[in-house]
Amino acid sequence: MSAAREIAGKHALVTGGGSGVGKAIALALAEADVAVTICGRRDAALAEVAKENGRIFAITADVTDEAEMAALYEKAEAARGPFDIVVANAGMAGSAPAHKTALADWQRTLDVNLTGAFLTVKPALAGMLARKTGRIVFVASTAGLKGYAYVAPYVAAKHGVVGLMRALAVETATSGVTVNAVCPGFVETDMLEESIARIVEKTGRSAEDARASLAATNPQGRFIQPEEVASAVLWLCSDASRSITGQAISVSGGETW
Repeated sequence: MSAAREIAGKHALVTGGGSGVGKAIALALAEADVAVTICGRRDAALAEVAKENGRIFAITADVTDEAEMAALYEKAEAARGPFDIVVANAGMAGSAPAHKTALADWQRTLDVNLTGAFLTVKPALAGMLARKTGRIVFVASTAGLKGYAYVAPYVAAKHGVVGLMRALAVETATSGVTVNAVCPGFVETDMLEESIARIVEKTGRSAEDARASLAATNPQGRFIQPEEVASAVLWLCSDASRSITGQAISVSGGETW
């Protein structure tokens, strides 16, 4: 509740806000009386999230397109003021052995997860530095802290996101701006269901077995819930975390630290 009170009245951007973790973060911020601009590529999904809370505003934009992100900033900030909080959450993942990974799949994964994260936060930096305040949070993954088989492009991209976060944290350390990442393990979202479906398709295992094998990577033996990630983000956006910067916070039940 304290964190919620501290950020009331601010303006936040959440990319990939139409589902899963992005939706949970957007709703948590909106419930804390933050004006939240969400973006993504699916109009209908964004509109459905915006209907759930009147403080959420949807703008369709592709995080890999610099011009679209610049236009989003111009439109959203003209309507609701500069972004005080930027949450770079948009992401995607595929699965294949590294030697069978097509260059196009490699590039697309890096474009969305890494370049998209950079293009999400870049337009905010000058204004935050000038105002000497701001919160930037990257939603990375435990894949940014360790390796996993068959998702080499995703692991490389998320390691890049953690590196980007650390570089920006050093650049902004004396400015009043903080830059951090949250690194969830397997989160119970549509993306998880897609991963389970790929395992079933490629291995012939049952969905129940595939689900159990993924849950077992968490020492607590369960999947992370989107709201747990949102709670970590909410805290990182508050004044209580003003001394926390350059950190990759694992939300994984002890899988990584």
